Amino acid sequence: MKEKLKKITEYEWELPKEARPGMNVNARIIANEKIMGDIEDSAVEQLTNVACLPGVAEPVVGLPDMHFGYGLPMGAVSAFDPENGIISAGLCGFDINCGINSIRTSLTFDEIKPKLKQLITELFSAIPCGVGSKGKLRIKENELEEVMRLGSKWAVEKGYGIQKDIENTEEKGCMQGADPSKVSAMARKRGLPQLGTLGAGNHFLEIQKVTGIFDPDYAKSIGIADKGQAMVMLHCGSRGLGHQVASDYLKIQEKAVRKYNLKIPDRQLACAPVNSPEGQDYYSAMKCAVNYAFANRQVMAHWIRETFEKVFRRQWEDMGMHTVYAVCHNVVKLENINGKNYYVHRKGATRSYPEKPVLIAGTMGTASYICKGTQEALNKTFGSSCHGSGRAMSRNEALRRFKGQSISSELTKMGIENKAGAWGSFAEEAPKSYKDVEDVVDSVHNAGISTKVTRIEPIGVIKG
Repeated sequence: MKEKLKKITEYEWELPKEARPGMNVNARIIANEKIMGDIEDSAVEQLTNVACLPGVAEPVVGLPDMHFGYGLPMGAVSAFDPENGIISAGLCGFDINCGINSIRTSLTFDEIKPKLKQLITELFSAIPCGVGSKGKLRIKENELEEVMRLGSKWAVEKGYGIQKDIENTEEKGCMQGADPSKVSAMARKRGLPQLGTLGAGNHFLEIQKVTGIFDPDYAKSIGIADKGQAMVMLHCGSRGLGHQVASDYLKIQEKAVRKYNLKIPDRQLACAPVNSPEGQDYYSAMKCAVNYAFANRQVMAHWIRETFEKVFRRQWEDMGMHTVYAVCHNVVKLENINGKNYYVHRKGATRSYPEKPVLIAGTMGTASYICKGTQEALNKTFGSSCHGSGRAMSRNEALRRFKGQSISSELTKMGIENKAGAWGSFAEEAPKSYKDVEDVVDSVHNAGISTKVTRIEPIGVIKG
């Protein structure tokens, strides 16, 4: 399928809908030459499958971190007509509102370095992580419903943060219209003990330092002034609750495909008409998972502040520990793009709106970036950019090739303090199992869909 791609610019490629039967719109990929060469043909084919869905808008977009996934590539964006389109649990993904919180500090690398080992040890103790991890919070069913309805607001009302955190969070930390009655008993059961937990997989907590500033005025506006400034990045999602919501509604929407006689090229792209009960019930349940994830990260963000207070014996406000921005990656939202409404499905993608921060995670051994959203993103990608460097090999392949202890030792030699819930986490998340984040960010920057503001390197890493 890749041989049918047409190069539009140095950073944009198009697969015309005539390339295969059934495509309703063109597919477009944002990537430089090197990244394009590494994208699997199977991922490109998955992108064309999405272009076959009912009510899909022009174009279906693959981002430079795209790689083969469940039904469609991770690192993809698709938008659908609000009357004749579909809503799909598969197009959102299992880890609903997997996302990132970025926290700045007024500390410098030189100030943190003498206490870095202690800081990572204390953070590892304060933030529950690992497969099936259970949190320190003990909430009841009625409180879980409040979390699902209120998101970050619930956390702040309980003392885990301040109003400014909410103001600097996508959707103000809460998607309106969440309906807990649409969330199954099993999803609730899985979510009750996991609020305030990091989880496993690609979820992480990093202490970072600023190593590059490309847009000084914008960087200053979000509280980043100098190289060497210490930052914190937290990456996780809705844990078992979100995974169960996705699993439940994939089954429901598989039946909806037959009920409404929808033509889909892959059963993993299960969906339902926008205005059907199966479509709107999922949308309401998904919002519950989105809000749970917002609250989950907000709670941990505040525990991070408290840990800094313990280690540095200063109030977190005195250390300037404020939220730069917080974003979600896997989500469906009704958005107005250039005057027209769409149900935008982002799977492994970050919203990129003009003048809003775009957070792009690297690997535990490479840089991350804060970029700035643009009008070009609204024109080209339904207001979206990439979310990270993107896998270059599967987790199973990474586990086969790498040893967790060796990866940990390599990070230590690089001056990166590190801890993980299990050695396997280091192996499956080895930096070499991902694409080069510099090429990924080069692609979105030069395509104009999000422009570089700061480059940030890890100095301490905690993996689930």
